[in-house]
Amino acid sequence: MDVDYGKCWDTSKKSWKSTLILAYQSLGVVYGDLSISPLYVYKSTFAEDIHHSETNEEIYGVLSFVFWTLTLVPLFKYVFIVLRADDNGEGGTFALYSLICRHAKVSLLPNRQVADEALSTYKLEHPPETKNSSRVKLLLEKHKSLHTALLILVLLGTCMVIGDGLLTPVISVFSAVSGLELSMSRDHHQYAVIPITCFILVCLFALQHYGTHRVGFCFAPIVMTWLLCISALGLYNIIHWNPQVYKALSPYYMVKFLKKTRKGGWMSLGGILLCITGSEAMFADLGHFSYAAIQIAFTFLVYPALILAYMGQAAFLSRHHHTIHKIGFYVSVPDCVRWPVLVIAILASVVGSQAIISGTFSIINQSQSLGCFPRVKVVHTNAKIHGQVYIPEINWILMILCVAVTIGFRDTKHMGNASGLAVMAVMLVTTCLTSLVIILCWNKPPILALGFLLLFGSIELLYFSASVIKFLEGAWLPILLALFLVTVMFVWHYATVKKYEYDLHNKVSLEWLLALGPSLGITRVPGIGLVFTDLTSGIPANFSRFVTNLPAYHRVLVFVCVKSVPVPFVPPAERYLVGRVGPAAHRSYRCIVRYGYRDVHQDVDSFESELVSRLADFIRYDWYKAHGIIDTCNEDDGSRSGASSGECRLTVIGTLDLSGTPAFELEDNVQPASVSVGFPTVESVTDVIEMQPVQRRVRFAIDNESEGDLRGEMDAQLQEELEDLYAAQQAGTAFVLGHSHVKAKQGSSVFKRLAINYGYNFLRRNCRGADVSLKVPPASLLEVGMVYIV
Repeated sequence: MDVDYGKCWDTSKKSWKSTLILAYQSLGVVYGDLSISPLYVYKSTFAEDIHHSETNEEIYGVLSFVFWTLTLVPLFKYVFIVLRADDNGEGGTFALYSLICRHAKVSLLPNRQVADEALSTYKLEHPPETKNSSRVKLLLEKHKSLHTALLILVLLGTCMVIGDGLLTPVISVFSAVSGLELSMSRDHHQYAVIPITCFILVCLFALQHYGTHRVGFCFAPIVMTWLLCISALGLYNIIHWNPQVYKALSPYYMVKFLKKTRKGGWMSLGGILLCITGSEAMFADLGHFSYAAIQIAFTFLVYPALILAYMGQAAFLSRHHHTIHKIGFYVSVPDCVRWPVLVIAILASVVGSQAIISGTFSIINQSQSLGCFPRVKVVHTNAKIHGQVYIPEINWILMILCVAVTIGFRDTKHMGNASGLAVMAVMLVTTCLTSLVIILCWNKPPILALGFLLLFGSIELLYFSASVIKFLEGAWLPILLALFLVTVMFVWHYATVKKYEYDLHNKVSLEWLLALGPSLGITRVPGIGLVFTDLTSGIPANFSRFVTNLPAYHRVLVFVCVKSVPVPFVPPAERYLVGRVGPAAHRSYRCIVRYGYRDVHQDVDSFESELVSRLADFIRYDWYKAHGIIDTCNEDDGSRSGASSGECRLTVIGTLDLSGTPAFELEDNVQPASVSVGFPTVESVTDVIEMQPVQRRVRFAIDNESEGDLRGEMDAQLQEELEDLYAAQQAGTAFVLGHSHVKAKQGSSVFKRLAINYGYNFLRRNCRGADVSLKVPPASLLEVGMVYIV
């Protein structure tokens, strides 16, 4: 994938110096959350379920669990396996889902086309399929219920990431500020920690609109300083208090711990699992860095620093069984450096919180792009890095909830229980999806996927069970939040799909459009009419309703479909599919604009001008093809005989390059023949679309001389069509959008009526409209009222 189109770093072409620089930069973005976990792991673990005794069996057992959990989950699972399951360099829940959807027909997204598979970022690997993997693929594709279950699983993982974005800032900042308890009396400490934590959280969210890049330059040094600080403290405590603490790394101490503590030890796992909070960020932020950079940073710096920190705390506690204060990070910090460590800890907690907040914005933006979240305002805070976004509504909701959780819980125990459940739920979802990727995408034997699922799934289920058992002690919060968000997202997605199906079954025929004329009292007015629809073929019902109520439409008519495809980025040269609707004299076209789930959508001004440019390129290309100057179809006559005179052939029109010769460039694929796929309309008129694996991409490069020569050769019909297009552009552009109201049809179940009539319509009325999302000027907007009975 090209650098400009999303995959920022290609490790095969970068030197070790660049990789090391990336590894350093990844500290501030990827590892902020994971690196601050020593602040609260021991404190949460020993909060209630187990107690530190003279035998040290508890502290050694906890250290052994922490060591092997850090080794198995972040190191083995993520660094060596999951990071390889990238989608064109992108990671995260939706990256895994898009990979699976491209290799098996399990997507519930509407308006999918075969032509989408021609995208260079679609990138299907085709190693030989095994018999067993083909069976798994057929099983998934056969049952529609499995498609729905897969989508709900992805939505659940997404909702738990959002829950993590709420809980991580709270527990991180609260744990860092809690260091004040060692320097203040209990009375003063009670009234200081909560207000200070709330103040820091409010400031953190208030600064989000400036974007990560404004303060991101100092993130890596802060996390690096923090990691070196906890490493030094760990080494000091090991050497000074208990050099033999390394023996506790043996798995023997885990068994001994569970034998002694029994149910209490199992329940304390809900605190131990907090040592791997932030591990998912390694995969989610893969798009900003390279696989090698993240691997090096974790293996050679973050992992050793964390192990030393936990060993140091255990060494100190093994010699201090009756501390004045509760078990925590700060009791193991020498008095002479406690204040500097407190300041660094607060800064590191802010960095860790910033990373997860940015990740929350990013995943909501991806959900919205794939039609799984109500439309919200998305502000791109960095023109160079598309992944850095800011969503005002979500930001303020998160801030209010963070302050409410801080005031409501008031202790690390409840915060840790809530955060731990959200973390393990996300990891379980990732484990399940990666198992499918191993079978469907990598074509490995199912036994390997089953081994991966059983090994890591059993570890995560053990921790998850320890979190769920504490439902009444804080774990209820992420469950309640996830249920609410999954309901909202699923209702929105379900209604979106049903609307598309309604449009598909109620589109009008091409013959109806061609029959419109003065004899029916229909006039053509100057300008360009952009009719937005979700359909990739046929005439949408909202246009027929528009013409019925206002018997006129524009001289140049363009049916525009802005759609998302299951890839992270669509290169600009492959974004536009353009074709005719009807004969050339009708001046009607279809344009499909494709975006990936991490793409930045254009503003309306640049979209309008670029659309006209692509239409002009297509008109020239179509003229060349019609006059036999270029040949893009090697099909026989039989393949064309079924098409009507109004057939529409869509072609990928690339970026216009004004820099040189030749007059035009045709990129041809290997396959010699084109494939025509028919889409029947209500009147059985066929729109024929030229699709991959035989798609042609056309890119024109025109200079002044060649353009003059071409114009000299153009016949009057071509010249007239181009003049009509530019004249219509000068006359103005109108945007025709549907203003929909959705109702459940009679006889629907109670749940469907509640979801559609109340749930979806409430969300639609209170989220941003399509005109606002597209930034359509109010003076150019024409809305057509539509009632959908689904």
